[in-house]
Amino acid sequence: MAPFLDELREVLVLNCEYEIVVVDDGSYDGTFERLRTIANSLSILKVIRFSRNFGQTAALVAGIRASRGDIIVTIDGDLENDPRDIPRMLHMLNRGYDVVSGWRKGRWQGKFLTRRLPSLVANIIIARISGVPLHDYGCTLKMYRRQVIEDVMLYGEMHRFIPIYVKSNGASIAEFEVRHRTRIHGYSKYGIGRTFRVFLDLLFAVYATRYMNKPIHFFGGVGILVFVLGFFTGITALVLKVMGLRSFVETPLPVVASLFIVVGVQLVVMGILAEVTMRIYYGSQKITPYKIRETLNLPIS
Repeated sequence: MAPFLDELREVLVLNCEYEIVVVDDGSYDGTFERLRTIANSLSILKVIRFSRNFGQTAALVAGIRASRGDIIVTIDGDLENDPRDIPRMLHMLNRGYDVVSGWRKGRWQGKFLTRRLPSLVANIIIARISGVPLHDYGCTLKMYRRQVIEDVMLYGEMHRFIPIYVKSNGASIAEFEVRHRTRIHGYSKYGIGRTFRVFLDLLFAVYATRYMNKPIHFFGGVGILVFVLGFFTGITALVLKVMGLRSFVETPLPVVASLFIVVGVQLVVMGILAEVTMRIYYGSQKITPYKIRETLNLPIS
């Protein structure tokens, strides 16, 4: 952490007034104690320590809420992101954009099939579904104007979809090619299980930004699709019976199709309703999806 902070300060001190907010997401490697030592002599360093690991989304939310600046930069502390890109991103932000999103264009060199291709496909799918054409949704290095992000509520794995939320509120987004360095500490925790969770979060992000105020368009569309599928499934079974190929009791097609459709729609709808309920819960109770154990140079709120 100390080398990262040194790089960050070296860049920021030459460009603007700044503060540094570090979120320790329940680490057990002595990171917080090292941060405590640094914070004792560096008042601009604010440190938040979670009681356990709550994930990257919760860490970003806590850091954003604890910050006070008009411009917010999110960046990983594992030295993968290069702080030297921050002044260049600030220059682009000052050209009139509300968000500048990092693009690790040269990432996964030599690992095309195992890492680059899956990442490329995932980003294309997210861009097509969301309507926000970014090449790298997973890059943490992003720059925001406070007014476009401070009211965005996030949890789950939704940190990567912040551009989708702010775009739905009218924010202008630019993408900027940034450097990418090999990770020195830690390892990637992304796997197939998280991929499914990210996909479900994407579905809700699209629902929340496009259909939250007009749910009949979403549920009505699903209902029509289900009706059409059911209709053609029934027609297929009827044709098979009329042609003497299969009776209704000889083919599982009607039952299987009906079962899959009903169960699938119910699960998706239940998931969306649960997400809406959770948003209402967090908003009305004024609570956060994380718990802070202690802070440095920053009061707990």
